Amino acid sequence: MAIERTEYQDSQEQSRAQRLSLQRTEPPGQPAGYEMQRFLGAGAYGEVWVALDRNTRRQVAIKFYLHRGGLDWTLLSREVEKLVYLSADRYVVQLLEVGWDADPPYFVMEYIENGSLDDLLRDHGQLSPDEAVVMFREIAIGLTHAHGKGVLHCDLKPANILLDQDHRPRLADFGQSRLSHEQTPALGTLFYMAPEQADLRAVPDARWDVYALGSLLFCMLTGSPPHREDARIQRIESAPDLAARLENYRREICEQKPPDQHRAIPGVDGMLADIVDRCLAIDPQHRYPNVQAVLNALQARQQARMRRPLLLFGLVAPAVLMMIMIAVYFRAFGRAVDQAERMVIRQTHNSNQFAAKFLAKSFEAELASYFEFVEREARQPALREALAIASKSPQLAILDDYRLDPKQRIEEQETFLADPTRIPLTNYLQDKLDKMNENSSPADAHFASLFVVSRRGTMIADAYPERFATRSVGRDFSWRTYFHGGPEDRELIRLPDLPEVIRSTHLSAVFRSRTTERWKVAISTPILDETAPDQPVLGVLALTIDVGDFAIFRSHIETTDYFAILIDNRPGERRGTILQHPLFRRNPPAEDFKVSDKQLAGIGKESLYSYRDPVAKAPGGKAYAGRWIAATQSVDLPKRGAAVTGNGRTDLLVLVQVHADIATAPVVQLGRRLTFEGLVALTLIVTAVAAMWLIVIYVVGVPGVRHSGQAVLARGSSSWQDLSTIPANRRSSHEDRQDT
Repeated sequence: MAIERTEYQDSQEQSRAQRLSLQRTEPPGQPAGYEMQRFLGAGAYGEVWVALDRNTRRQVAIKFYLHRGGLDWTLLSREVEKLVYLSADRYVVQLLEVGWDADPPYFVMEYIENGSLDDLLRDHGQLSPDEAVVMFREIAIGLTHAHGKGVLHCDLKPANILLDQDHRPRLADFGQSRLSHEQTPALGTLFYMAPEQADLRAVPDARWDVYALGSLLFCMLTGSPPHREDARIQRIESAPDLAARLENYRREICEQKPPDQHRAIPGVDGMLADIVDRCLAIDPQHRYPNVQAVLNALQARQQARMRRPLLLFGLVAPAVLMMIMIAVYFRAFGRAVDQAERMVIRQTHNSNQFAAKFLAKSFEAELASYFEFVEREARQPALREALAIASKSPQLAILDDYRLDPKQRIEEQETFLADPTRIPLTNYLQDKLDKMNENSSPADAHFASLFVVSRRGTMIADAYPERFATRSVGRDFSWRTYFHGGPEDRELIRLPDLPEVIRSTHLSAVFRSRTTERWKVAISTPILDETAPDQPVLGVLALTIDVGDFAIFRSHIETTDYFAILIDNRPGERRGTILQHPLFRRNPPAEDFKVSDKQLAGIGKESLYSYRDPVAKAPGGKAYAGRWIAATQSVDLPKRGAAVTGNGRTDLLVLVQVHADIATAPVVQLGRRLTFEGLVALTLIVTAVAAMWLIVIYVVGVPGVRHSGQAVLARGSSSWQDLSTIPANRRSSHEDRQDT
């Protein structure tokens, strides 16, 4: 803090004061009843010494006025008069005794141990907002007491605020004070003095002390009084006389925008900043009318600060409750939706399982009808007669010879195709096939071929729906499962002995047609010579069907969201191969697509297993991507047939799949609807709470806070008891600082 001065000194008086400050070895006087202890400080008109009252053993401060000629005794008597008015007020430094007639004259005052507020700010810097408010309130209370007794201080500044042993403020230096009824002007200190006070014709006003209070609080918060700058001080003091300097001061203050440095201090809230601003208002009409109004504003701020945690709790508590409700709601909602989705998936899986069982049974029934057909046809006399004629062909005997090499076989095949002995059998088969396909409805199966092979496995005659020429006639098919009845096709090895041949109706392993590239199965049965005792096999009658032409795939309504497929479940490298799929109806796949063993195991063990359709990777298979709910069922052989695998089942597996998104769509839609309703309810609740809080804030007048940040309390609620003590020997006499 820079030195604050109250009155004007010429150069001669300043030199005299400097000389006086050096004369510290002996006190200038020995007031009766006091024991002089140490020099405290010196000013324009004398010295201040610390003494001990011999009667009370109390330390006091004695101020000696060394030059009567330089003193305005009227001002001193006025100060005594004001201190008498304020006697016994704990907020004022008390006058204990006056020695007017002594040589030199003296005042005996209370000794205040901890120096002035000016010393504190100079040595320790600005105060925290909380510390400043505590100090400010004490000073304002002291001023209120003084005003209540009709005394206006008129020169309030940090140097005139002393700190007692508890670091609480005490008002000092009433040299410029006025009684409320007095009309004489009083000059304060630059930058603490109200602009209208800087006038030699001004009438004392309580609002002068209000302005000075605002300057004090501003200084405690920022470390410097408002508007104080070196350049401004030079402009003020450049005037030739006191009246001109006062005029410069008024102009400098009135032409400046209101100071706002205090608003940038962390912990200074909006109400505190507004109190400072209103105290420092240039127009007295805009200031607080008196110091009590300042205290009322402080009290209102304190009440608002005390209410703020409760209001904040009242605001946060509903918000926390809403968040808990939201969390519980969405957790319960999520669990409910998840459980509902699981339930839907299980129900869909059960439905798929039922559908798969139904389709497998339908498949089995259809196979049984085909078994009956080939068995019935194998017993037809016309077929046996046509076969007997074809079997007598010399060309067939050549083809049945195991020693015939492949090149010769090709030549003999061409000859056999034109052999007239084949015509009756070929016509018989073609007529049967045509009638079967003509009599079938669009929902029934359409047969791919009907043919007869010899006991040696040579194809004798065949029939196709399109009646096209075939290269199968004359070829050896003894290696096919529909001939020998084994689970797998064998290598073609021609031996002199008769090859193994089926003795009952048989369902072949799935094979790919060389003509159409589609997967087929054959239902074959032996043509027996019932006239012979051991009923030898004369040949084999076989009916082939494209797996996609089974009635269950034709009649079943298939979409890209719900359909059935057929899988080859035969052990081996082809296990899991998809034989029939909706995508294959339009374009037979150029490659095989397989359902892995892991997927098949997952479908069989867990109803919640998410099946992935391998065909989704095929060209045009994007519609089959995503999660599917699937169920499988093996196709059993007709009870009359012999089981290929020995357990009464075929190698075919029906898989029914439903797109998971379609199955769970109602649950998802319900979830979205509930989410929307929940968000609407939440919005209404938040809006209602916000509206109620706005009403509460409006009614109770909760102020906004301009600056965030927590006030840092360095010393607790007893504020000043913990402040560092300012050594007495570092102080200058506060009464004797003077203004230029």
